[in-house]
Amino acid sequence: MLWKSSTVHISKLVKKGEVKPQEVIQSFYERFVQTEEKVRAYITPLYEKALEEAKDFKVSEDMPLAGVPVAVKDNINVLGFPTTCASEILQGYVSPYDATVIERLKRAGAIIVGKTNMDEFAMGSSTEYSAFFPTKNPWDLERVPGGSSGGSAVAVAVRSAPLSLGSDTGGSIRQPASFCGVIGLKPTYGRVSRYGLVAFASSLDQIGPFGRTTEDVALIMEVISGHDPRDSTSSKELVPKFTQELGKDIRGLRVGYVKEFMEGLEEGVKTSFENFLKELQKEGCEVVEVSLPHVKYSIPCYYIIAPSEASSNLARYDGVRFGYRAKEYTDLFDMYSKTRDEGFGPEVKRRILLGTFALSAGYYDAYYLKAMKVRRLIAQDFEKAFEKVDLIATPTTPTTAFKFGEKTSDPISMYLSDVFTVSVNLAGLPGISIPIGTWKGLPVGGQLIGKAFDEGTLLRVSYWWEKVYKHYEMEPPL
Repeated sequence: MLWKSSTVHISKLVKKGEVKPQEVIQSFYERFVQTEEKVRAYITPLYEKALEEAKDFKVSEDMPLAGVPVAVKDNINVLGFPTTCASEILQGYVSPYDATVIERLKRAGAIIVGKTNMDEFAMGSSTEYSAFFPTKNPWDLERVPGGSSGGSAVAVAVRSAPLSLGSDTGGSIRQPASFCGVIGLKPTYGRVSRYGLVAFASSLDQIGPFGRTTEDVALIMEVISGHDPRDSTSSKELVPKFTQELGKDIRGLRVGYVKEFMEGLEEGVKTSFENFLKELQKEGCEVVEVSLPHVKYSIPCYYIIAPSEASSNLARYDGVRFGYRAKEYTDLFDMYSKTRDEGFGPEVKRRILLGTFALSAGYYDAYYLKAMKVRRLIAQDFEKAFEKVDLIATPTTPTTAFKFGEKTSDPISMYLSDVFTVSVNLAGLPGISIPIGTWKGLPVGGQLIGKAFDEGTLLRVSYWWEKVYKHYEMEPPL
């Protein structure tokens, strides 16, 4: 069954001519048909289109992802297909271009098999805020898959795609990866081009991959990383061969654990994380305590900066140029307000209001400016910690996946599910979530945080860990 194979294995078979690209797509399509009704991972499945594409596929030796199916979060533009951001306001919008990451995937031989479900405009931690339907966690269909990239995490967890792309503004790749038992990597800010990603908070957003094995994640990172002149925040830092980092010895690495992050953890999360640290020590890593004194301010700081940037970015959705427009209105102002009222969902409206308030005259200094100063202090805390350690380990989330409806009535408790992840975005650092255990039948994720542009060390530790724990063999009960 090809759908059980890794990306690396599929690509080798295709390049050797042992299997045809359409056989690969057909196998994943069949898996999609088996699972999709139960989990609802995709807004726009493209398997039939992908099958057509696969028939005329010209395999070349320099294609690292030859014939590999990839699912894409529905806030990343793919030429000729809808980009909805899981919102009513983008009704009827069809992308006129490919995002840079999509161009690079296609050049590498990947075939796009669908646009995945998400929280509307990437605002949420549970994929319950999609305007269309919630995506379900394959480990327990009554629980959320995490968010905002819930659909992308689930597609990889149920193996309807071996790889997927998500976006991470405050934990939107790592938290669903943790809840769904897969690997999710948020690269350093600037490592992967944001051209073609629909903007939420431009100083925090970053595109990154989901995969089941570290080798697969390292391979897609080599494809999508690198400078892009169309993205002014894109870094010119050289892209290393991430796949060559795998298998290198991790003995002697100094791993920090954050004392401020050890409170308020669910019992199973705490136990799994402590076991993970013990295994690192057994392997010859030095585990030391580090302090991030300002990290306790990361949630309030994030929920001023991110909504402020969102209120500015989302002003373009006005019913004039593209997307949804209200049917009845009296004048231009009435059209703007009705279009936005009918087109945006409750969480997006909440964040636009928060952000507009924080940026308004008389409050800018009190809120936004102060949050930017605190952001700098959080970044300095990480800089100091990295003088003592090579990487930092934390739980990815304080709990395992929660039930639908459990947190929607209390936005603050929903926001707190990202308490260990948002500081990484505020500091612009790379972070990876890897499965480190299970608790009551649900996956538990551990997060590794690296120095800027040092994704290689994170992948090296992840590769070592999967040889110990073999999490890629875990199957959701679907």
